[in-house]
Order: sequence, then structure tokens, then C-alpha cells
Amino acid sequence: MFKLTRRLFGTGLFTAAVLASFGVMAEDLKEFRIGFQKTGLPVVAQQQKVIEKALEPKGIAVSWVEFTAGPPLVEALNVGSIDAGWTGDAPPIFGQAAGSAIVYAAALPSNGKGEAIFVKPDSPIQSLADLKGKKIGVGKGTSAHNLVVAALEKVGIGFGDVPPVYLSPADAAAAFASDKIDAWAVWDPFFAIAETRYKPRILTTSAETLKVNTYFLASRDFAAKHAETITTTIAALKEASVWADANRDKVATALHEVTGVPLEAQTIAANRSVFSIGPITDDIVAGQQQTADRFFKLGLIPKQITISDAIWTAPGN
Repeated sequence: MFKLTRRLFGTGLFTAAVLASFGVMAEDLKEFRIGFQKTGLPVVAQQQKVIEKALEPKGIAVSWVEFTAGPPLVEALNVGSIDAGWTGDAPPIFGQAAGSAIVYAAALPSNGKGEAIFVKPDSPIQSLADLKGKKIGVGKGTSAHNLVVAALEKVGIGFGDVPPVYLSPADAAAAFASDKIDAWAVWDPFFAIAETRYKPRILTTSAETLKVNTYFLASRDFAAKHAETITTTIAALKEASVWADANRDKVATALHEVTGVPLEAQTIAANRSVFSIGPITDDIVAGQQQTADRFFKLGLIPKQITISDAIWTAPGN
């Protein structure tokens, strides 16, 4: 099987033979449907139309489908409503455990500083240890869910001792505003919005707690049939990431224009984002496997899974 390599990510090129072997399979594709959330590199790519420009010569149109969190995006991949998309570390684990037909196509650095557990400034909760017995709002199966699990484990508190209130980011925002939850775990731009609105006390961030990645995922069937589209897209994303890393002020403006989230919040989010994309390495697989094993041990997923079973390799080689 042909594997994505560091050299491929550096050049974005295949050999002529590999391109020829994929050409027939890709000819029938007219539309590439991408799932995204209102944050980071996907928004930059959408605003700059780098994927559209890369695929237009092949006669492939691009459509973007917005999601508020990773789990529904993974489900959309599974049922074929979209072809590819971005999520944090936890959603593909929950998806794979549920039998979703998804694959990991590339890895992006975690936005570790842009995901946190926090409370209002007047809360009596001063540290993670004070969360015992309190209600924490978090999206089930999201990267923030993993942050909560890892953070509690780090301070010796059982996950069952902090009752999770599973809420979408929008519902959690309302619950946090009305004090129906004691703490909130969420990512940018929701975290950045909360910072501008409440000046919250931050108990921990993903950067301080665990080393994880975010992922560019694809439908297993789509990746098998349209490998060239996936690799062309990854090359375009690499181009966008280089630009974004050097133009954070423009990134903030692009995020604001595409999402409608206030510029102040998007500036905070852009300044602490890490822009990059690369192959799925053995170390990344090992780290993701540790997260999956943790979730299984806690009974959060129904069965033990092997992450390497879902790592994409291009067909035909």
C-alpha cells in the first residue's frame, strides 16, 4: 500500500505512475464535501479558497458544511453526508468504537492553548481539585471531553466524582451564563468568547494537561476511491498553514468574516493557534491509542479499538 510520507507533505507530489493509477477513479467526482468547525486552519482554507483552486482544474467543486462539534461531523462522515473534515482527538475514537467508516488522513497540532476548563471569576472553585462534586459542562465525545478526563486523572479525581453535563457548545454557553453548570470545558472560538465576556478563572488548558493532535479525517470509502483528491487537499492545506502562521492578524480578520464571531475573540484565538499539517506518525498513533485505552477503561466507549486500523493509506500500491 502507498503510504503518506514526510516527503509527500514536503512536496505535495506523487510520481507520474501513482497519479495515473488514481486518475480513473477520480474522474467521476464532481463535488468534494468538507465538514468544518468555526476555528483555525479550515476557516483560513475556506476563506482563501486554496482547496477550490487546487481542485478546479480537475473539474471538482468544493462545498463546505459547518458543524458545531466533532461528533456530529464524524457521524456525517459515516453516513456519507460529507467526504472529509476536521475534528479534535476524541471524536474519531468514539466514531471508530461505534463502527464508523472513517480514516485518519493527516494530523494537525492541537490548539492546546485554545481549549480549557474554566469557571467564572467569582466562583469558589480555585483549582481542579475543587471540581469534585461540581457540575462541568462539556460536549460528549469531544476533545474537551478528553481534556476533562485527563485533567481529573492528573489530580487524582475519579471521572465519576465530577458529574459531566453533556451539552453542545451553544447550550453549554447558556448554562454557564445562567450558572446551571459550575465549570465549562470547551475550545476556541467558544473559549475566546467566554474570555472576552467573563474574564474567567482558567483551571487548566490542553497544553498544560496532555499532548494531543487534531485530525483531518475522511470517509473510508471516499479515501479509497478518491485518493488524489485527499492528497491534493492536504497539499493545499499545507500552503494555507504556512500563510496563516505568518499572517495572524489577517487570520483573525478572516475568521471574523467567515464565522461572524467578534474580532476581539478571533484575535485571541488566532494568536494562540498553531498552524501546520503533516502525516500520521507512529508517535501520533501511539498517543491516540493511549487516549482510546483511557476511554475504554472508564467505560466511555463500548469496546477496545486499535487506532492503526483506521490510518489511511492510498489504494492501488
